[in-house]
Amino acid sequence: MPQRITPQFCQMIKKYHPIWINTHFNHPNEITSEAKLAIERLLEAGVPVGNQSVLLKGINDSVEVMKELVHKLLIARVRPYYLYHADLVRGAEHFRTSINVGMHIIESLRGHTTGFAVPQYVICTPLGKTPLNPNYVIGTGPGYIVLRNYEWRTWKDPDRHETT
Repeated sequence: MPQRITPQFCQMIKKYHPIWINTHFNHPNEITSEAKLAIERLLEAGVPVGNQSVLLKGINDSVEVMKELVHKLLIARVRPYYLYHADLVRGAEHFRTSINVGMHIIESLRGHTTGFAVPQYVICTPLGKTPLNPNYVIGTGPGYIVLRNYEWRTWKDPDRHETT
């Protein structure tokens, strides 16, 4: 509700720094002129703004939509912070994707946009938020590690160990 971010509200929260605010944009169409004005007010009040999205089937579960969302967030000076895998919520099962869909999105953002635009993909478990990341280590051996990049190009790098 961007209309709640009034100049008076921003004057009040200035008194209680440090304050950080995370927004909850799930689709680029939600970044309206009203939302941008509210974000600007928060930023002018010295409040850093991040964003937490939920991966939703049929809404933002494509690389194209997610890339547009994170780019619009950065243009509005909002840091994409988390991309949540949708929780197991009764009545909302139809919004859940597979974890592989989320991993594909994250991997497709890396290397194709700035690192600031890539949120941390997490799933909430009874143990807390657990990060889900593509595996870029594809092998190891005595004194070396084999890495890959977002294009699946590999590199064998010396694994330097400290001597005791």
